[in-house]
This record gives sequence, C-alpha cells and structure tokens, in this order.
Amino acid sequence: MDFTPHTDADERRMLDVLGFEAAADLFSHLPAEVLLDGPLDLPGPRSELEVMRYVDGLAAANRSALVCFAGGGVYDHYLPPVVRSLTLRPEFVTSYTPYQSEVAQGVLQALFEYQSMIAAVTGLPVANASLYDGATAGLEAVNLAVAATRRTVVWVSRGLHPHTREVIDTFAHAREITVVEHPMVGGTTAWAEDAAGPPAAVVFAQPNYLGFLEPYDRAVAVAHDAGALAVAEVDPMLAGVLRSPGDAGCDIAFAEGQPFGNPMSFGGPVLGVFATTRALLRRIPGRLSGKTTDAEGRTAFTLTLRTREQDIRREKASSNICTNQTLNAIGAAVHLAWLGPGGLAETGRQSIQKAHYLAGRLAAIPGVSLGADAPFAREFPVLTPADPGEVVARMAERGYLAGIPLPADYPEMPGGLLVAVTEQRTREQLDGYAAALEEVIADA
Repeated sequence: MDFTPHTDADERRMLDVLGFEAAADLFSHLPAEVLLDGPLDLPGPRSELEVMRYVDGLAAANRSALVCFAGGGVYDHYLPPVVRSLTLRPEFVTSYTPYQSEVAQGVLQALFEYQSMIAAVTGLPVANASLYDGATAGLEAVNLAVAATRRTVVWVSRGLHPHTREVIDTFAHAREITVVEHPMVGGTTAWAEDAAGPPAAVVFAQPNYLGFLEPYDRAVAVAHDAGALAVAEVDPMLAGVLRSPGDAGCDIAFAEGQPFGNPMSFGGPVLGVFATTRALLRRIPGRLSGKTTDAEGRTAFTLTLRTREQDIRREKASSNICTNQTLNAIGAAVHLAWLGPGGLAETGRQSIQKAHYLAGRLAAIPGVSLGADAPFAREFPVLTPADPGEVVARMAERGYLAGIPLPADYPEMPGGLLVAVTEQRTREQLDGYAAALEEVIADA
C-alpha cells in the first residue's frame, strides 16, 4: 500500500472499496507464524554515502575468489566479453514485448536466431523464445503432455533436478495430477513399467542430477510403449558432445539455459530452454518468433502461431505463460554464435575430461569414494567420511567452493557432495582441490 505515488487519501479510497480498515487487514488470512511481529531489523535512516559504505562492508565479508566446483544446474563456464557488450546495448536492454513487429525487428530476429540455435543443439525442430528458468520449463513440458494426451498421471525420475521435481509437484497438487516418482539404483533411474498410469509423460534428466548418464533408449522406450511423451531435461553445454534428445526420439527437451551467455550471478536471473516436435507445435508454451515476408516482399520477423487460449480464453489453455526471458535468451544466442558447433563440442569435451581426471584423483584419497560406477559426464557425487556441509566450509578456507551437499532425499548417496567441473578449471586447480580435500578428510 505504501507506494510513493499513493497519497493517504488514495490509500483510504482503496481500503474503503475493499472493505478494510487498514492495510494490515489484507494479510489477516495468513497464519501468524509467517507474519512479522515487529519492524525489520534494519539500521536507522542514513545518507546515500553512509548506506553505500554499510553495504560495501557487508559485501567485504564475502569470499569472492573461491575456485568454483559447484554446479547443480548453474555452472562456472567462461563467459566471453562479447556477450556482455552486445546484451547491454540499449536496443536490447530497454526492449519489451515485441508485439509491434514493425518497430521490433531487431529483437524478433535475435529471438528467431536463438530459437534456431536451440533447435539445432536439441535436435528438435521447434523451440520457443525461452521460458523463466529450467524448473518452470519442466512444468510447462508436463502441462503440454497432460493436455496433449488427456491423461492425469506423470512418471518422473528422481534423477530430475530437485527444483524441477518440486515445481512439478506443486503444479500437480493444484491440478489433481498424480506424480509417480521412479527411484535411482546404481546412479540411474529404475523404471517400473507396472507403476500407476497410464502416464501422460515420462520425465527424466540427461545427465541426471547426480551427473550420471541415463540410458536414453530405455527411457524413451518406457514412454512410447506406454503411449506417453518422452521428456528430457538436458545439460545444454554438453549438447555438442552427448546424443541430442531429438536424435534419441524425445518429444520434448527442456533445460536450464544459464550456461549459455549468463553468469552464475548468485543463481539468477536465468532462462528456460524449451524445444519440441512439429506435432506439438500448436501446444508450445510462451512466445514463438517466426520469419516471413512483408507486403513488399522483404524478409520480416513477427510473433507467430500463438494460441488464443494463452491470452484470452485462459481457462481452456494448457499454459498461461505469455512472456519469456528476452535479454537472457539474446545473451544465449550471442554466446552460442561465439562458440559455434566446434567450440560447443570442445567446451563439453574439456569439461568431461577434466571431471574424470579429478574423479580419479579424489577416488584415490583414503576414505573417499565415488557415488556409483555408472558413466558420468562433467559432474559426479563424492562420498566422504566427513559431513558434506563441514567439508564445504573447510574447503572454502583453502580457497575452493567444493560443491553442493546433496539433498536429504537422496538416501542412496548419504553424505554425498556433488562436484562439477567446467572447461575453466586448470590442471593446477584440479590438483589443488584434490590435495585440499585430502587435508580436510585427514583432519576430520
């Protein structure tokens, strides 16, 4: 209520229309335990200079020079300066929804190029102009599958990113959809074909959250044998090395697009990558930039093939997503153009080779083991005799962001630490990480 343009009289009129005595009444339906029972613990009023000094002091407490081995969907890849240079151009930074194609040709063409690149790397013919993030892209894949098959059961691998599973579960609860989780055994999904169904979609990750490679043909066969859509969550930076979801027969592919053109930035903002088959074109969520010709026969770009239900008859829509992450998608397109097919493949190869080198070094440390014998790509779980949270803290003291302690709902990897390697890591950094971990384990 207390927004600068609103006068006391404005606020009073709004409250009278709503039938409330005070702004606090807007939140009276919330349980007491989620409400503040006092003012925020903030310093008193200060000048701008004092505030900047205070914030700088807080920032100085951060350890910003750690060598990063954390992943789990957001990765420390090399970000070429050209990405920042182009995405900070005012034509892109200030652009909004390009509904008026006659004044938005640059943005629409950039999005068209982004879609073309995503279609190429996923091996699927249709890609949209991005979604919010990887987790909501997974939700939209389930949305599409439920609408296309008219079924209300979804099979989900526990190897899917935890955030994606949580978002799907929330959606399923609201829409009365049954989510059947399939466990992982030995690092990969153990599909139970007699599970409750029939499913609308079979959703899995390639590689899975633990970094292990799922048998593509097996997952796709499970889906298609059940008359379901095969949906794969993929690592886009490995697209130049691993088999594409389109080549494997998947109907939908989605991904967290952060590795393309976006810094880690404390985990956001990011973008959701989404691609599918021509058969599902009319059901694709979000925006689609198309190439056409204008009245004078010149090449032109415009938003196209949008279902009216997304914007107007919303109760009939399979998706109500009407927006995207334009600036992040343009950054991804710039990065992909800079890499090219050869650069994308080389980035994936280096990440995988260096991850396997580090895994060998860590497995030789007394008390340390890898989570499973299954093939992995550039990320893998490490089991140590020490608490993983303590390992992360002690490794930070030695200059390394050691990885991500695995969530508690991965009982097959108790005490696990998820370690990620990118092409940026040097031989010296890999050896230094192994030596530091050996010290931490010995001191535990």
